[in-house]
Amino acid sequence: MPAIGSTVRYTTEGKEVLVMATADQIKSLVKAHNDNDNEKFKTVVLQIAAYEAKLNHAGLARDLKKLAEKTGTVKANMLHLNQMQQNPMLTLSVPTERLKDLIVSDEIQQRIQRILHEFRNRNKLRSYGMTNRRKILIEGNPGTGKTFTAAVIASETGLPLYTVQMDKLVTKFMGETSSKLRQIFDSVENTIGVYLFDEFDAIGADRNLDNEVGEMRRILNSFLQFIEQDSSDSIIVAATNNQRLLDQALFRRFDDVLHYSMPTESEVKRLYHYKLSSFQRDFVPSSVLIEESLKLCHSEIIRVCEDAIKDSILQDTQITHSKILNLVKERLTLYSKKEA
Repeated sequence: MPAIGSTVRYTTEGKEVLVMATADQIKSLVKAHNDNDNEKFKTVVLQIAAYEAKLNHAGLARDLKKLAEKTGTVKANMLHLNQMQQNPMLTLSVPTERLKDLIVSDEIQQRIQRILHEFRNRNKLRSYGMTNRRKILIEGNPGTGKTFTAAVIASETGLPLYTVQMDKLVTKFMGETSSKLRQIFDSVENTIGVYLFDEFDAIGADRNLDNEVGEMRRILNSFLQFIEQDSSDSIIVAATNNQRLLDQALFRRFDDVLHYSMPTESEVKRLYHYKLSSFQRDFVPSSVLIEESLKLCHSEIIRVCEDAIKDSILQDTQITHSKILNLVKERLTLYSKKEA
């Protein structure tokens, strides 16, 4: 075997090229492997690939990049598995949803794009003493896309999505919830990902509410302290159905607050097109159907479309406006019975 730092021959695409592996690069690779440091490992391999590309060793550079990508995926999965074993309060998922799948207003789309753009350029921002938006609060009615947005952010950034299990986080024992919060923020610091606090009002309720007990105030104070101190690369997303219940001190701890509302006429049209066009290309929602659908949230319209598709498959018939209108009214009847 050649000595560290000497040139070695590497054959690719029928050509022999010379490769220089420095002692520092070898040590960095081994250390990154031992530390399960996926990002560092990929960085060193890509540095070597860039150097080889400058030497016109295009084949080798391309092969190294491919190997880095494959190794990165394996390492990331190992890290996620270790993370889940260490912290049972988190559930792991790897979303595949894209931003184009999220039907929201143009303003919300642009603000999410800004979050993604800043994340992808966080190192450039950091070189100027700036930080990217990474603490996001999403507020809105149930079914308007809050949880889906967290999945989109995770997918678009290539990060795993960790959902905080509120039933395992909040306990009746004094001091235990704050201790568990610390464990979650330790995970946020040590394992990069998108961390979703769904139904966030369970811990973020206004400390001045009459029914708030001392323990819940301590939990909120702990959360405020942890999120203030957090300087990791992870993205934190808190979602709530009721902004009015939240403590006002929370808002200045978040980099961005997104307000979600019931779908507009334009969004209803896009939802029907998004769900039905691939199954029945010629379907265009009527004005009557759109007007009735405005009473439903985004997720309920999606379910109406899925029910219509399933019925069309099983009955071997076309999707009609009357059929979908009946499904919409069926959903509205369920709501009215719940309210009664």
